[in-house]
Formats: sequence, structure tokens, C-alpha cells
Amino acid sequence: MRRLLPAPLLSFGLFVGWLIVNGSTSPGHLLLAATVALAMPALMSPLRPATGPVRHPLRLARLLVTVFGDVIVSGVEVSFGALRARRRPPRGTFVVVPLDLHHAHALAALAMITAVIPGTVWTELAPDRRTLLLHVFDLDDETAFVERFKRRYERPLLEILP
Repeated sequence: MRRLLPAPLLSFGLFVGWLIVNGSTSPGHLLLAATVALAMPALMSPLRPATGPVRHPLRLARLLVTVFGDVIVSGVEVSFGALRARRRPPRGTFVVVPLDLHHAHALAALAMITAVIPGTVWTELAPDRRTLLLHVFDLDDETAFVERFKRRYERPLLEILP
């Protein structure tokens, strides 16, 4: 069954999406929707990375709450920083963060976390995956920022994913 439907939810979404986009449930569209829903996940399954084991689901929940809170706080800080930019321009800078995290899934999660938090942009990951270059919108103390970034995001990911 797994060979026919490697991703059942994706197949269902493709089937329904096809019918919604075409606005028809005619037999021809039902057949095309079923073909796309079965063929695409099967053809793309070799490209999907293996899923990673989550070791501490409660730690994951705490990390999500932390990220949600940081998105709100950073959004307010960036907004006020943009509004007062004429009086005090933001001190945007690039920061090099040494990484202890090397797992592909954990790095992808860290990239998503960095992307959703206003004021930080994931710029470059070194080829050896040992350093990360971030751009920070307004920075007072680089050392404190690096320690906070590692404590709030990298260390929990190290605990959650092997």
C-alpha cells in the first residue's frame, strides 16, 4: 500500500486541489485528479528526505511557544526600529554564529525559525556546516546575540533531533 500511496495526505490534497482549480467533478476531471494524485507522490518519493526522529516532543512544544513569542516581540521591536529610523538608524550587521548543530533536519528547522523571526535573515551556511552567517536588523551586543540565539533555538534543536 505504501508503494501506491507513499504520501496519502499529499495525494488527497492533490486530488481535491485539482477538482477545486478546475471547478468540475466530471468523469474526465475525476480521472485526471486521481492520476495526478497517485502519480506525483510516487514519482517524487525518491526526492523526499527520510523523516527524522523527534526525541522530546514536549521540548518541541516549548520551542514552538518560544518561537511564537519571539516572533511577536521581534515584530514589535522591528516596527519601532523602523519608525524611529530617522532619529536613530538601526545598527544592522552580519553575525557569524558557530554551530554545534549538523543534522540536516535540525538545520532546516533552524533556517525556518530564523526566517519567521522579524529582524533576522539566514544568509549563508558554511559548506562544512560549522558556521552560520545571519543578518540582524538592529544589534547592540554581538556576543550576547550569539549566546541568546544558541540558547533559545540551537540547544533545544540539539535535544529534539539527534
